[in-house]
Amino acid sequence: MNYNKVINKVIFVFIASLLLYSCNEQSTLKEDFNCKESFFNDLKKVKDVENNFSINLPTSWKTSVYTDEIQSSIYTADTTKQLTNAILLDVNYISNSIEINDIFKLKIEHENLSNKLIQKKAKEFTFLNKPSYYVISIGKKGKFRYKSLQIFTNLNKEQSLIVKAEIYGDSLVDERLCKAITLIEKIKIQQ
Repeated sequence: MNYNKVINKVIFVFIASLLLYSCNEQSTLKEDFNCKESFFNDLKKVKDVENNFSINLPTSWKTSVYTDEIQSSIYTADTTKQLTNAILLDVNYISNSIEINDIFKLKIEHENLSNKLIQKKAKEFTFLNKPSYYVISIGKKGKFRYKSLQIFTNLNKEQSLIVKAEIYGDSLVDERLCKAITLIEKIKIQQ
C-alpha cells in the first residue's frame, strides 16, 4: 500500500470539505429567494470612508459615501434606468451592536407598519459568518409598488451592519431582488 497516496487523498478530501463548508456558510439568501446566479459586468471595489467594509459594485452605478460619529455608509443605485427598473442599495456600518431577539423583531415590524409596509417574510440566518436577520416588506411608496429587503447583522459587541435593498414598481421585481442579493453577498468586512 502506498501511504503517500492515502495521505494525499485524505488531505484532498479534508480541504475539499473545508471549501464546501465555507462556501455554504456565507449566506442562504439566494436559496431563500430561489435566485439563480446573477452576473454584473465591470465591477469596482468601493470602500466606505472609514475603511470598515467594501463592496463590489457596477462602475455605471451612481455611488455615494457618507460618514458621521455613528455610521459609515455606501449608497448606490443604477441611475441609468428609471426608478421602476432600478435597484437601490444602502449599506451601513453602525457603531452599535444589534441584539437579534423578539423585542428587536417586534421593533422592526412596528417600524414597517408605521411606514405602511407589510412584513411578508422574516428569518434569522447567518450572513458574513455572523448572526443575522432579514425582513422582506412590501407596500407602496408614493405612487409606486415597493419591496424592500433589510438585513441586520451583529458583527461584534460594538458594531453591526444594516443593508437595505429597495425595488420600486412591478417590473422584474424578484429578478432585481436577486441581483441586489448578488451584490450584497460581495460585502467584505475589513477586520
